[in-house]
Amino acid sequence: MNRKIIWCLLTTALLSTVPFVEAQQPKKVPRIGFLRIGSPPDPFVEAFRQGLRDLGYLEGKTILIEYRYAEGKSDRLPNLAAELVRIKCDLIVTADTPPIRAAKNATREIPIVMAVVADPVAAGLVAGLARPGGNITGLSTLAPELDGK
Repeated sequence: MNRKIIWCLLTTALLSTVPFVEAQQPKKVPRIGFLRIGSPPDPFVEAFRQGLRDLGYLEGKTILIEYRYAEGKSDRLPNLAAELVRIKCDLIVTADTPPIRAAKNATREIPIVMAVVADPVAAGLVAGLARPGGNITGLSTLAPELDGK
């Protein structure tokens, strides 16, 4: 009899919490800031989009991309990078030293992915290739191990 009462109380206690369990919140769609010094159309963009699709991301559905182009005017880059920070991008993707530097100067919190840069260490963008430090990571075209001796 005691066992029956304990089971009834336990079941009642568990079921009474069900109405208080909140529904799962909709998943936040990641927002990527895309900063380029040039102008559209940009062949880099289509390669970037294809890479995202290959990974299962659908632009406008599972990921949002905020495009900012400096139209060849490097003096516009700091404001464009600051705008990407203001709209709270989760990640900034860029290539080439000037836009990477603008993004680095605009934020220390948002991760920055440099798609291509010759020597990020010499440019002062990262501390080192093995351990870049800060919020910047990505690819470098520098390959001193391929140089002749």
